[in-house]
Amino acid sequence: MTPQFALAPEVPHLRHGGVVALVPRINIHAFCANPVTAEAMQVAAGDRRLARAHLDIKPGGLKAAVQLYGETLTPNVLVVEAEGGRDGILAELAHLANVDPATKVIVIGHVNDVLLYRELIRSGVSEYLMAPLGPLHIIEAIGALYADPKAGQIGRVFAFVGAKGGVGSSTIAHNVGWLFSRRLMIDTVITDLDLAFGTAGLNFNIDAAQGIAEALGQPERVDQTLLDRLLAKAGDRLSLLSAPGAIDRDYAIDKDALEHILDVVRLSVPNVIVDVPNLWAPWTKATLVQADDVIVTATPELASLRNTKNLIDFLKTARPNDRPPRLILNQVGVARRPEIPVGDFARSVGTEPAIVVPFEPQIFGTASSNGQMIAEVGARSKPAELIETFALDLAGCSAAPARAIKRLLFSFVDRLPSLRRK
Repeated sequence: MTPQFALAPEVPHLRHGGVVALVPRINIHAFCANPVTAEAMQVAAGDRRLARAHLDIKPGGLKAAVQLYGETLTPNVLVVEAEGGRDGILAELAHLANVDPATKVIVIGHVNDVLLYRELIRSGVSEYLMAPLGPLHIIEAIGALYADPKAGQIGRVFAFVGAKGGVGSSTIAHNVGWLFSRRLMIDTVITDLDLAFGTAGLNFNIDAAQGIAEALGQPERVDQTLLDRLLAKAGDRLSLLSAPGAIDRDYAIDKDALEHILDVVRLSVPNVIVDVPNLWAPWTKATLVQADDVIVTATPELASLRNTKNLIDFLKTARPNDRPPRLILNQVGVARRPEIPVGDFARSVGTEPAIVVPFEPQIFGTASSNGQMIAEVGARSKPAELIETFALDLAGCSAAPARAIKRLLFSFVDRLPSLRRK
């Protein structure tokens, strides 16, 4: 059955900035009385945010739950759907005698009744949701049960990956992270997962510590205190969890250890840029699937097209309730190089590029050699404008105000000589 809720238009705040934490390893039993609710629950069960949990969906609604838990202990989370009115729901819930005090109960109802809601909360129910529900409503409600109220809002994870080596994914990732911190004044951490050949330290011209390698070597010790020691400052609001960039040892990355580290990082800053190397392993696959947004960078070549299509198709299937991966077509217009036209590339992979970045080796080469960002080397260049537009869009901001301010600034700078003469 094709899910009716794949894009979850009923929860736009989740798609445009809100973040739901990964649900821990718990047992969830859901008793649905309506087939639409059961379908939404089934879609939610396959979502990346519930990957750790076990969700068991049963028919029969609240009455079936009452019959079962008359003799059986309840799970960590119990979701029950009731189609009756206030008195009927309260009467049925009263028969759930064996509910463990640690069990969190979510009631799905079909009546918009404030008095019912208050009575349910007073009786110990964790949440009351109004049907019909989309899968993200369900995921958000379950995730909220386990969110730490002292931790504040968790940060968004943006995973950048190249369709093949040398397409400029790391450069784009580092520039976007820099723009988040400088243009938008958002605290940001760039995590470089290419342990042997990572370039984050080089691109920011800092002698960074082996942050990510040390963290992966002792994941059980990683907390906010240790993280502060491992991060290297690259600006007032930008820090790096950098890679060693050395090949004198073999690096084995455990996906659960990396997942824990990223969970800690996202509790400390609003934005986490993850620079994922171009290799396919359980930990790279898991990182891409679990990220809040995925950005694929490609060049207009045949191998890049094939790999881009494979990545995008995989990610759309593995992340049905998330925004589709963003595509950046980079290094377009290399002299005397046969290239796949942008329109043909987009049709083949089934995704329009968010931006098409022209090949300007002077700007990119100078930035790389000097350890600077594109906007620092060529602020008025087309690549700088495009990457800034993309960064603002990724953060959910409009590029128009930033461009207007920039034009005013450039106009003022251009007029300085004439103003001095006056």
